[in-house]
Amino acid sequence: MRFIIVTGLSGAGKTLVSRSLEDLGFFCIDNLPPKLMPKFAELCYQTDGKIDRIAVVVDIRGGGFFDDLFECLEIMRESGYTYEILYLEASDEVLVRRYKETRRMHPLVKEGEGRIIEGISEERKRLGKIRKTATKIIDTSNLQPKQLKEIITKLVSDNGNQPKLIISVISFGFKHGILMDADIVFDVRFLPNPFYIEELKEHTGIEPVVKEYLFMFPETQTFLSKLDDMLEFLIPYYVKEGKSQLVIGIGCTGGVHRSVTIADAAADMLRRRGHHVIQEHRDINEV
Repeated sequence: MRFIIVTGLSGAGKTLVSRSLEDLGFFCIDNLPPKLMPKFAELCYQTDGKIDRIAVVVDIRGGGFFDDLFECLEIMRESGYTYEILYLEASDEVLVRRYKETRRMHPLVKEGEGRIIEGISEERKRLGKIRKTATKIIDTSNLQPKQLKEIITKLVSDNGNQPKLIISVISFGFKHGILMDADIVFDVRFLPNPFYIEELKEHTGIEPVVKEYLFMFPETQTFLSKLDDMLEFLIPYYVKEGKSQLVIGIGCTGGVHRSVTIADAAADMLRRRGHHVIQEHRDINEV
């Protein structure tokens, strides 16, 4: 099990890190009281590997609860639970600017009392001990959100490899509305429509009789070949941009015949290339 404790200065990017870890398959909890960490770790171990990547954000917002952190870390060590501490920080100048841009109050500065810089200074003092024990320290002063996400991805990737992109291939019918969450949509209405073949009309694209009909036409094979080439060109760039999920929509008129057959074929091609693929036929029951 991988257990990451995310902490550090307010405004240094802990929320972005938590979201990035969540995109990478981590079960994330924000502002968890430290006293609950040992019990939470125990519960995760009892899931028999179903929850094996956990990230908890623990910081100064916990008030008095935060003071229990080291006691709780010791309990976790004694219980045999391993963990990593990821500490985020930034320069005073950058933190002040971020707070002014967001117009949020620093957690150690009450409204109308004190200045942001005073809160930052006090927070640095209170976090000094945990910073010294951190497994990894990241200074986000000069990092764009995309760059920070890339660092987190590399940090948590197993064996230094990039995590696999989850690709969803979804068939749909244009007459029922376009697939709203698709990143890419391919229109296969140019293929011959089995709907107009009496013996095929009541069947669907997952059935061999419809697949055999569509694969009789050379344009079907040509399209799939070109689709394979295009996706293999695009996918590495989506990964490079930090996407964790890619949704590919395959549409025909009703979403029952052509799009279903092509979506199945596309999913098979992607799996053969080693991609993690999820299939769905949104409108197949509309026959």
